[in-house]
Amino acid sequence: MNKQDLTLLTDLYELTMMQGYYVKGQNEKVIFDVFFRANPCNNGYSVCAGLDQVIDYIKNLNFTYEDVDYLRGLGIFSEDFLHYLSGFHFSGDIYAIPEGSVIFPKEPILKVIAPIMEAQLVETALLTILNHQCLIATKASRVVYAANGDGVMEFGLRRAQGPDAGLYGARAAIIGGCVGTSNVLAGQLFDVPVMGTHAHSWIMSFPDEYTAFKAYADLYPDNCTLLVDTYDTLKSGVPNAIRVFREFKESGRTFKKYGIRLDSGDLAYLSKQARKMLDEAGFTDATITASNDLDEYLLHDLKMQGAAINSWGVGTHLITSKDCPSFGGVYKLAAIQNEEGEFIPKIKISENTEKITNPGNKTIYRIYEKDSGKLKADLICFADETFDPSEDLLLFDPIETWKKTRLPGGSYTMREMMVPIFRNGECIYQSPSVKEIADYCRQEKETLWEETQRLFYPHQIYVDLSPKLYEVKKNLLNQVNKG
Repeated sequence: MNKQDLTLLTDLYELTMMQGYYVKGQNEKVIFDVFFRANPCNNGYSVCAGLDQVIDYIKNLNFTYEDVDYLRGLGIFSEDFLHYLSGFHFSGDIYAIPEGSVIFPKEPILKVIAPIMEAQLVETALLTILNHQCLIATKASRVVYAANGDGVMEFGLRRAQGPDAGLYGARAAIIGGCVGTSNVLAGQLFDVPVMGTHAHSWIMSFPDEYTAFKAYADLYPDNCTLLVDTYDTLKSGVPNAIRVFREFKESGRTFKKYGIRLDSGDLAYLSKQARKMLDEAGFTDATITASNDLDEYLLHDLKMQGAAINSWGVGTHLITSKDCPSFGGVYKLAAIQNEEGEFIPKIKISENTEKITNPGNKTIYRIYEKDSGKLKADLICFADETFDPSEDLLLFDPIETWKKTRLPGGSYTMREMMVPIFRNGECIYQSPSVKEIADYCRQEKETLWEETQRLFYPHQIYVDLSPKLYEVKKNLLNQVNKG
């Protein structure tokens, strides 16, 4: 899918609302927030990804003649409105949390400040981009955590929900911590390592397993990983791999990287037996790679069982986030500008407390413990609020307000998380490379306490409101209650 095609990647009601605003002459500047309500997979944090595609989408957002003709054919849009669309371009501002950042529920990860027609149009595309890539980056981060320092390769292209999901899912997986991907197009477009071995069909196409292994080793001595479970892993596959490794060594040749891959059976038992056989044959540096419907839970259990695996190929469960297939990000109106140029906070009310929004033009400050550098909490506040880390800071739960923590002045540091991306429709942000984003993500996760990173029942990071924002929110709720 080329970038131009994304203009009509929207829900119909975005366009019908746009026409309604157009007809009513209603195009005041507004603020919309993108945020999510819960971490996927019951995780302690999420990983931000997708901003680079958002930038491409906004840069290339315009209606072609073909787009306008198609909309005209629907029979629901006026010629005046279609004429407006033919000259459309985004003229607003966008702020966002950089890709690779750890993020938490209820805080805005992206903010759109634009005339309401423009802000309304971009909702669907922003959500589909960010929801997918944040989800896969978070899932990848969990898998990488379970691997405990071993390399994790993303192998999911053939099981992804379509080409775009496979492509941008691979990118997100690298951001989340994977060392490479089997997706060659992702390697080309994003300059990330591509990795792979061979299939069972390679073995089956030769007269016997040994001949297949030997042919592969001759072709790829720099990266020779042999799939040993086509016939019988321990009686045939591993012995034949050892035979090829030994003959290679005896001929005076060396492998740059070599080993075996297990794709079926009891991976804990088979890997330990294979490791013993390889070591006894003198190939102690041979790697053992595993695949076969892996996820973070299976990796965790295999590690606990002492599996002799030091490289992992993870496909279906990673690229689809199989146990939690949606991220749940939403796009909500937070403020409307009045005639004097002031943004008036707006709030969405719900009987479900979790769905009540935070009003106003906001930003986020991340608070770190000064001595350890560990993340203490996130503070959502108005964009014009400032704080002095040399002074005491009172944090309180915005729902259970009696839960309070006072941070002594000088004991903490603060960092504003949202950065400007577009200003007056022009992109002012240069996206780092995917490798740089992945490095940044690793640094971000180092600021998390171990208790927040664990797979099961992690500690949840506190996301609090500034006193000023809390009071505005409380007053708006009181106004609604008074009718």
